[in-house]
Amino acid sequence: MNARILAATTGRILRQLRHDRRTIALLVLVPAVLLTLVYFMYADQPTPPGQPTTFDRIALVMLGIFPFVIMFLVTSIAMLRERTSGTLERLLTTPLGKLDLLFGYGIAFGLAAAVQAAVAAAVAYWIFDLETAGSIGLVIGIAVLDAVLGVALGLLCSAFARTEFQAVQFLPVVVIPQLLLCGLFVARDQMAGWLQALSDAFPLSYAIEALQEVGAHAEPTGRMWRDVAVVFGAVVLALVLAAATLRRRSG
Repeated sequence: MNARILAATTGRILRQLRHDRRTIALLVLVPAVLLTLVYFMYADQPTPPGQPTTFDRIALVMLGIFPFVIMFLVTSIAMLRERTSGTLERLLTTPLGKLDLLFGYGIAFGLAAAVQAAVAAAVAYWIFDLETAGSIGLVIGIAVLDAVLGVALGLLCSAFARTEFQAVQFLPVVVIPQLLLCGLFVARDQMAGWLQALSDAFPLSYAIEALQEVGAHAEPTGRMWRDVAVVFGAVVLALVLAAATLRRRSG
């Protein structure tokens, strides 16, 4: 990869995002609105003494899930439009490489995710009084990493879609199984053996576990750092595979 080309690619994508107000609203405002719904869903739930409230447990996980889902959807469609419009084909006639393009997407949407996570965390912590044992900085950092994971998987899946409708169809195939098996509904160690094996293979499981570690421990734990490393490795692997499968146009 060329650092200058990577920076130029990242700048181009950020400029495109800046002029797309609907996408900005989706990225920044929707997670905060959804957290508001979650708060009022669980506001009157009784809490056993000494235990975190239901909202604290659910909202902490949602700070990772919402960016993951939204970024997957946005980037898979955005990359598909690059191909169908012929923009990608023109870009790849320049010195721009596929890895430069895909890592540029990852960096640009990672910066957007940092804003997204900061706004959502501000709403959760300062408006709805979310309480976690660990620091808000770690929560935001992991939420951004979750968003970049969504970006990487979205870019990978977009290589196999020819229309926007097909791109959206990857959501129930790739995203929803990870949501069901990440430990949000049933603890992973209480699942059937084959379901637990699937859960262990999904990167979102480690992202959610990392957030739960921050929620339960005042200091970063070894398990949290292991989970972060697994998610980061999954991001890099997905981007490399996306570069290997990326086509110039949708045939």
